[in-house]
Amino acid sequence: MNRAGLGLGVALLGVVLALAIWPAGQARAPRAGIQATLAVREALGGDTAGFARARAPRPLSFPEDHGPHPDFRTEWWYYTGNLRTAAGRHVGFQLTFFRVALAPPEPPSAEPRPSPWAARHLLVGHLAVTDTAGGRFHAASRTSRAALGLAGAQARPFRVWVEDWAVEGEPPSALPMRLRAADGEVALDLELSTSRPVVLQGEGGLSRKGPEPGNASYYYSFTRMPARGVVRIGAETLQVSGLAWMDREWSTSALGPDLAGWDWFAVQLDDGRDLMVYRLRRHDGAADPFSAGTLVAPDGTARPLGAGDFAVETLDTWTSPQSGVRYPARWRVTVPSIDLTVEIQPRLADQELLVGPRYWEGAVTVAGAAAGRPVAGHGYVELVGYGE
Repeated sequence: MNRAGLGLGVALLGVVLALAIWPAGQARAPRAGIQATLAVREALGGDTAGFARARAPRPLSFPEDHGPHPDFRTEWWYYTGNLRTAAGRHVGFQLTFFRVALAPPEPPSAEPRPSPWAARHLLVGHLAVTDTAGGRFHAASRTSRAALGLAGAQARPFRVWVEDWAVEGEPPSALPMRLRAADGEVALDLELSTSRPVVLQGEGGLSRKGPEPGNASYYYSFTRMPARGVVRIGAETLQVSGLAWMDREWSTSALGPDLAGWDWFAVQLDDGRDLMVYRLRRHDGAADPFSAGTLVAPDGTARPLGAGDFAVETLDTWTSPQSGVRYPARWRVTVPSIDLTVEIQPRLADQELLVGPRYWEGAVTVAGAAAGRPVAGHGYVELVGYGE
């Protein structure tokens, strides 16, 4: 997942205002006269002056790199997962935290800012819950400045929070991680662990998104995290377990001007393999040659995939009654080198987030064949840049 765009001042003012005034919860009935029009790729992009750039691979260290990187303009902690009750009821979840710099880092000689409300960073949280059986999708956002303890991020002990939404990790490794968030009729309290090593995406953790120096991010993942805990939906409190996925990125300028957005797929197969691919889309709809991905074996060994190593074909579309935007809605993904072909289907058509920025991110099912044998699974898909 990647964020890029235009001028920093205009974009950040837009994201601050849009996220500050947007309703905290997302109703599923149309709102007359209200649509989310803020471009995600623009809101989290802009001028690079004064910020560090992701130009070359660097050693990653944990838990330090779970924590913030304030020299870079943006970063995010992404958690998604597919959970079930003992009776088999499915629930999908997304909990995401973004840090957005409001200004470049100050020099060491700068005097302390006089007001305790002064902040150089904004923290944004997105929460979404997919209730497949109930046919309901709930999404919400929170925004706060990194001041007075209202929001922030730290490595030791690992914690990222926006008010009472938080992810926290147990010392010294930050694992397991505990996720907690609530909004209106939904809430989650989950513990995520992992038995697989961290996956360094791209070139040792450097994920290039274009030919220009610095148009890249530092990117790593935990692709298969056993999850258990509680999800509340309305008056129901559900004991759930399943698998989650953590994506972690930080950058200053990831996408070039020729790119309109991206389609991102994270899939956990029942044969023990995990697959992540992202298709960077040009303005004419063509796939960019810097599209990429990773195939993770059951033992945790990761193999990078280039743009020519996989294909994504759109099989159907869905038009949002909320925003009027048409999104892809069913896909065929092929990886010829392992003779893998799967179809990916949303669990619910409407998993569009209208939370200031507008994008589609939701739980999906997977079915197909690998080397002539049936294979199935589940995952999450993110679609950014449609209708902008």
